[in-house]
Amino acid sequence: MTHDPTAGRSLITKRAIRDLVRTAVLSSYGVTGFATGGPFGRLLERAGLVHPGIHLEIEPELVIDLRLTVAYGLPIAEVARQVESSVRYTLKHAVDREPDRVSIRIGKLVHQHAMAPAPAACPAKPATSDLAASGTDVA
Repeated sequence: MTHDPTAGRSLITKRAIRDLVRTAVLSSYGVTGFATGGPFGRLLERAGLVHPGIHLEIEPELVIDLRLTVAYGLPIAEVARQVESSVRYTLKHAVDREPDRVSIRIGKLVHQHAMAPAPAACPAKPATSDLAASGTDVA
């Protein structure tokens, strides 16, 4: 924070830009999260020294490097294009500055296992009285 503020200007912190980028990336279709830098990277993350998957440089240019995990089975190039577009749009509208460069690396593909729906219990065969009781005009 500056000690001598200038009227009509605002100061945007690196943390604010990182939060905007994180929100834009995680709201993109196909992104499952940020890739970490292995065991050492996870240790630094827990200590609060690094933010996994996002590297920012603000001066002299706004440069954003992302390392992502993407859902298995989706077209990676399309997911990366959507992420870049989302990041550029968010920063342009939030801080009125587009990044000079956005680099996206895919750290890994994540296969998410989904549970199959339980089979619905249905009667073996509808009876004639069931059709009459339904109030429909079908014969």
